[in-house]
Amino acid sequence: MEHALRHSSDRRRLLIAGAGLAAGAAAAVYAPYALGQAEAQQTSFTNPVVWQDFADVEVIRVGADFYMTASTMHYSPGAPVLHSRDLVNWEFIGHSVPRLDFGAKYDLSGGRGYVRGIWASTLAYRPSESRYYWLGQIDFARSYMYTATNPAGPWTQHAQLSRAYYDAGMLIDTDNTMYVAYGNTQISVAQLSADGKTEVRNQQVFSTPSNIGTLEGARFYKINGNYYIFLTRPANGQYILKASSPWGPYTLRQVLLDMRGPIAGGGVPHQGGLVSTPGGAWYYMAFVDAYPGGRMPALAPITWTSDGWPQVTTVNGAWGQTYPFPNLTPHPVPPMTGADTFTSAALAAKWEWNHNPDNTKWTTGNGLRLQTATVTNDLYNARNTITHRIPGPTSTATVEIDPSAMANGDRAGLAMLRDASAWIGLRRENGVTRLSMTDGLTMDGSWNTTGTGTERARAELCGTRVWLRVKADIRPGSGRQAVFSYSEDGSNFIPLGPAFTLNSNWTFFMGYRFAVFNHATQALGGAITVRRFEVVTP
Repeated sequence: MEHALRHSSDRRRLLIAGAGLAAGAAAAVYAPYALGQAEAQQTSFTNPVVWQDFADVEVIRVGADFYMTASTMHYSPGAPVLHSRDLVNWEFIGHSVPRLDFGAKYDLSGGRGYVRGIWASTLAYRPSESRYYWLGQIDFARSYMYTATNPAGPWTQHAQLSRAYYDAGMLIDTDNTMYVAYGNTQISVAQLSADGKTEVRNQQVFSTPSNIGTLEGARFYKINGNYYIFLTRPANGQYILKASSPWGPYTLRQVLLDMRGPIAGGGVPHQGGLVSTPGGAWYYMAFVDAYPGGRMPALAPITWTSDGWPQVTTVNGAWGQTYPFPNLTPHPVPPMTGADTFTSAALAAKWEWNHNPDNTKWTTGNGLRLQTATVTNDLYNARNTITHRIPGPTSTATVEIDPSAMANGDRAGLAMLRDASAWIGLRRENGVTRLSMTDGLTMDGSWNTTGTGTERARAELCGTRVWLRVKADIRPGSGRQAVFSYSEDGSNFIPLGPAFTLNSNWTFFMGYRFAVFNHATQALGGAITVRRFEVVTP
């Protein structure tokens, strides 16, 4: 209780948000992947369904296709769109917010956007237009809406609304009316204009009882003629409101409280949203606090009482580590692990930059060329740092770099990036490029830099290529570590520096990420080329 209330209070102080939505109808077209015999015979699934940091998730269905969105805070592009045909196998297909066009701080210019930006947001489909809508509030100042006719994009900004819909959940009703449920403790409903660009009505519909404390993270549904607002009690409970009108009056019921989760050492599954299959089965996709890795999506079947209330299907009183596979054909997708050699003209959707990149300072197609874009001794101020989520429970990232175009003063490498960071990489000084392992990159609780790093080990670089590696243990709990190593032939790796102990505190919200960076400390002009980036899990 104390942790949950403190968590909620700090969430409001640090800026975070929720999500919401309604199930859709018309189908989107995706080429199916070939089913192997193992996948075709799959009879169960294991939680978390994606052991990567996807927080505040919302899942919708459009025909036979499922789409999921999540918080991305200061990473750009924001609001990823993932696709699935079976609720278990997910792949990146795009982002709803192509660039964080919300002020200079998101360009690391005159400020920084850490723990701001894209919080929990909402995704909806409007069958009358065959159009997708994304809505989220930014900096408690206003809300932004983006739209697309293809969930993979392109997405374009559709509107700016003057009200900040905190933890918004969007419902497109059967009569085509657009509603937004939102708020913290005091829950309100807004009706939008037919084009979704303005608000035409707003009304508070519920006040959270003091014995519950805080409810937020709204999702808004119409199911069997009833209106439901699905709400989280951070970080250990889930509640739901039910009414016969979007304006209430609403009746409250507890869905779960202090339910044991499916990840050893992790938290209670909560937030997220409800979704139905084409056959009428219902599921709840929540997330599980599992720091230092972040918040991991977990799926459970839902049943309904005779009087219209959802109930989580449990296993021995807990959220199951395994459940029967949904009554859907298993649909395998390309894994989120593997190698990227950057031969395409565009970056894969799995990549997100730390803040908006300077697009004049990078190219891809013949490897990923990162020119220095910032002169700074602070990695947290450096533009064009590119990030990759860390698969759990443990995984290893290896990056092959050509450093031949580095300039004096440049720093480049592979980092474990969060509010306490470390890296293995290259320092170019006096015409010589050498290897370095550096830790002690830190932020305070207001996300100001308090440490720019201390070199803990160094080594000579003899060749013209280098492979940098980090093995990360992101199982939930304190004391988890990452270890760094390097190679000059791609096969034999040499440890460098001490193990780095990860920060498992939740207050930065986003989990650790692998990050590739290149910044100047003296003058712009240098560059590196990333030839290959590979992530493997045991």
